[in-house]
Amino acid sequence: MTNIVIYLTQSCPYCIRAKILLDKKGVEYIEHDVDTDEALREEMLQLSRRFSVPQIFIGDYHVGGFDDLYMMDLDDELDPLLFPAQNNE
Repeated sequence: MTNIVIYLTQSCPYCIRAKILLDKKGVEYIEHDVDTDEALREEMLQLSRRFSVPQIFIGDYHVGGFDDLYMMDLDDELDPLLFPAQNNE
């Protein structure tokens, strides 16, 4: 399974929605709370060039925020990123 990282804050409704969507997909992800760690916030900014949360990465691919994640799911583009081995069979 692909490594998934979410830069987020605990009170962000879009962060919560992104986690719910990924939970429904049954995937594990790493949460980086940028509210409590300035170094992680800087890392998020360097990687994404964005200040807003969430910032979602699937492997080396920068998805963007929740709206981007949701649109990828609607367009059937999310599962191939989450489950690449299933797409190669």
